[in-house]
Amino acid sequence: MSCNTARSQHLFTSESVTGGHPDKVSDAVSDAVLDSLIKHDPMVRCACETLVTTGLVVVAGEVTIHTQKAADALADVENTVRQTIKNIGYDDPATGFDYRSCAVIRTLHSQSADINQGVDKKRPTDQGAGDQGIMFGFACDETSMLMPLPIFLAHRLTERLTQARQTGEITWLRPDGKSQVTIEYANGCPLRVHTVVLSTQHTERVVNPKTGNMSDAARNELIRKIIKPAVMQECPGLWNNKIVFHINPTGRFLLGGPHADTGLTGRKIIVDTYGGRGCHGGGAFSGKDPSKVDRSASYMARHIAKNVVKAGLARMCEVQLGYAIGVAEPVSVLIDTDSTARVEEETIERAVRKVFPLRPADIIEHLNLLRPIYLSTVADGHFGRKGRNFTWEHTDHVSALRKACGL
Repeated sequence: MSCNTARSQHLFTSESVTGGHPDKVSDAVSDAVLDSLIKHDPMVRCACETLVTTGLVVVAGEVTIHTQKAADALADVENTVRQTIKNIGYDDPATGFDYRSCAVIRTLHSQSADINQGVDKKRPTDQGAGDQGIMFGFACDETSMLMPLPIFLAHRLTERLTQARQTGEITWLRPDGKSQVTIEYANGCPLRVHTVVLSTQHTERVVNPKTGNMSDAARNELIRKIIKPAVMQECPGLWNNKIVFHINPTGRFLLGGPHADTGLTGRKIIVDTYGGRGCHGGGAFSGKDPSKVDRSASYMARHIAKNVVKAGLARMCEVQLGYAIGVAEPVSVLIDTDSTARVEEETIERAVRKVFPLRPADIIEHLNLLRPIYLSTVADGHFGRKGRNFTWEHTDHVSALRKACGL
């Protein structure tokens, strides 16, 4: 990895949250509802929003379906909600939020006909964007998955927390948790892990009776079993004996989840994307079918950016796509490489327009988005992921891009 010298030294911080965080519970419910519908009706129109709080789940939004099986799934939303909450880990009434006892209120109605006529056209290829907006994608060469290092490590910490709880490796963990990683950069390159913040819900078992706070032994166990393995797996050279650790810095974390803090769909958009690195158009992802370019075009923008970096056209690439509601062609395409490009940015823009499909229907087909894949995107970020569901992470256009750029 080559580095620039625009600034000699700086710190950059990103955060992540576990699937048991209240906002992520809401995201999961919204995407579980979407998956239950798109499984039986690939052309479903869905914008599902969820609120969770003590003993209550409210599911609202717009849904238009076209098949009887999808209608049956819509009628079964309550069971979808409860199963999703159970799978997250809220199965104990003592936590104040439990899949069996929570009330589920459903207030879903059909999509506006005024919006629908701009999206669904006589020719499927003319499908218009589901809304106006700007979408961004980002990639850089700091990690193996071409993600910024701070958010990538923050995700690995929350991922390991969840795994340790589900496998029983650490028996006193509960579902809610957050991580935050600060990386020190020198001349544009990651130099070392500077600070790690890890807050995780836990049982009474690890509370020191003298102080009323989490024991030092529990904190050390989290460093040993969660933090150090995550860092050493991705970037062992950045581990050092000067790292500042803040483990449950309030002292303890017994009350968590929706009982402690109300959750809403779409409130963790920076966690979902690049941890504050680069721009964000403002649109959330969860609960939205792929006709909404907030979701599908953001996935395509990441796909483009990752291929640009993988092709060696730039060390860093940010892609902006702009759309107008009801219009198929993007109103703008912009490439920004922060002066790291090997060729002119205008050349990359022309290549992108030539190589990648940018109309909503073509994006959906290219990335194979008419599938029940969306619940799998909720925890640990939508980008920098592996697996068959994450088609936007494929780097299958490297050769075409290089050729289009004259390399």
